[in-house]
Amino acid sequence: MKQFRWFFLLILLLSAGCTEREPAAVVKPRPQAGTPVHGDALVTGSIGEPSNLIPILSSDSASSDISGLVYDGLVRYDKNLNLEGDLAQSWEVAPDGLTITFHLRKGVKWHDGAPFTSRDVMYTYRVTIDPKTPTAYAEDFKQVKSASAPDPYTFRVVYDKPFAPALASWGMPVLPAHLLEGKDITKSPLSRKPVGTGPFIFKEWIPGQKVTLDANPDYWEGAPYLDRYIYRIIPDNSTMYMELKGGTLDMMGLSPVQYQRQTNTPEFLSRFNKYRYPASAYTYLGYNLRLPLFQDRRVRQAITSAINKQEIIQGVLFGMGQVARGPYKPGTWAWNPNIRDFDYNPARAMQLLREAGWVMGKDGILVKDGKRFSFTILTNQGNDQRIKAAQIMQQRLKAVGIDVKIRVLEWASFLTNFIDTGRFEAVLLGWTIGQDPDLYDVWHSSKTGPKELNFIRFKNPEVDRLIVEGRGTFDQNKRRECYYKIQDILAFEQPYTFLYVPDALPAVSSRFRGIEPAPAGIMHNLIKWWVPKAEQRY
Repeated sequence: MKQFRWFFLLILLLSAGCTEREPAAVVKPRPQAGTPVHGDALVTGSIGEPSNLIPILSSDSASSDISGLVYDGLVRYDKNLNLEGDLAQSWEVAPDGLTITFHLRKGVKWHDGAPFTSRDVMYTYRVTIDPKTPTAYAEDFKQVKSASAPDPYTFRVVYDKPFAPALASWGMPVLPAHLLEGKDITKSPLSRKPVGTGPFIFKEWIPGQKVTLDANPDYWEGAPYLDRYIYRIIPDNSTMYMELKGGTLDMMGLSPVQYQRQTNTPEFLSRFNKYRYPASAYTYLGYNLRLPLFQDRRVRQAITSAINKQEIIQGVLFGMGQVARGPYKPGTWAWNPNIRDFDYNPARAMQLLREAGWVMGKDGILVKDGKRFSFTILTNQGNDQRIKAAQIMQQRLKAVGIDVKIRVLEWASFLTNFIDTGRFEAVLLGWTIGQDPDLYDVWHSSKTGPKELNFIRFKNPEVDRLIVEGRGTFDQNKRRECYYKIQDILAFEQPYTFLYVPDALPAVSSRFRGIEPAPAGIMHNLIKWWVPKAEQRY
């Protein structure tokens, strides 16, 4: 599976050179010996439904999950998070780092049989930077001074100044020019019926039920051993778990309570392998900074001070996670281990609120200018961890005089009607963390427009300057210095209350062989997963 994940996305951070705990099969793995054979299907569950299967038009993880199997980029991350060729067989970077020449694979075909060429890469580049394309991902490609395709299997880009994420940015999924060129991409049928060059071919999408993909027999890296990948949409995690135990699902991400308390029976362990490793993600409480309530940083600092992050990790994650203090994963090269964050301190929270002009009302809720301190946290349906975390925060904030309401929304509606329109007070969400520590798309003040990722509207000139400086040098030490300073500013400003980095807890049917835990997770080699003939079910 592609390790170049486009956020919900999206974003952020780790690095091919970072140090991480290697994922391990916590429960004894099944024997992996034997000769791989073709056949069978993997049925996996998700609480979310894709929004759009043209990758540059979506920013949710469900869309990314599917697009990562249908499309390829020029480069990708391997199991150890090092860049390797995908549709680009090789490349050269000029000594000054300003020119990259990609040599494309020959003989690659789109799923409809058309040949893949440099025309497709050029189209993808041009449509991504087109102002009429509603995408959150244009900024990296706006750094390109010129792009050319000297022949059908060569693509060259030139930058006018150093751009650290340059090579990695070309892991973006390449789109089929012959189906999209000259047309309005926002009205293309490919949003529901994608055509890519990847290891799986789109078969059908039944709204609210499932997306089905078939193995690509002509995939350049070799046909997947599994004949089919079925992505079932099950908005409720408990229902999903019942289906896993009932045998109608082969794989899902377990909740901490499921992992710790419900899956240790001999019967379950005889049928499934469980894995545990630090997820490349973090969960946060984000504030709508356009609202007067949250424009005073002392209020945001107070809210963070009133929240006990360790309580959430123990009570919700059963200890299977780490405190988040910024937008980087602990242990990675850009992570600042000395961040001056606001730890749990209710007395300090109340002092900050008094300084901000809030006084305690008769009903135990703070009041200022005749208005009670009350706001609503929005989060998504199907994620029990977030709902429970919201409930814990609700009680802690009530103790300092803040009235919090919780509203749980269906995922697609949440994105379309609330996030994209800015109709929220606070949101409890998460970001998937990418491999380069560049923060532009989420934290730069220019990325606050419709469907862009800085939807809380955070604007800080010094952060803007440091983001640009950090992406404008190839010197990792200089980049680290920029990102350390950014983390200090975010810790002081508290536009988010960074909550936790969870552990990933996938469970997979034991009939699947070839699973290889690695720093990239377990899905990096999905095309190599296989099932012995005697155990095949579909």
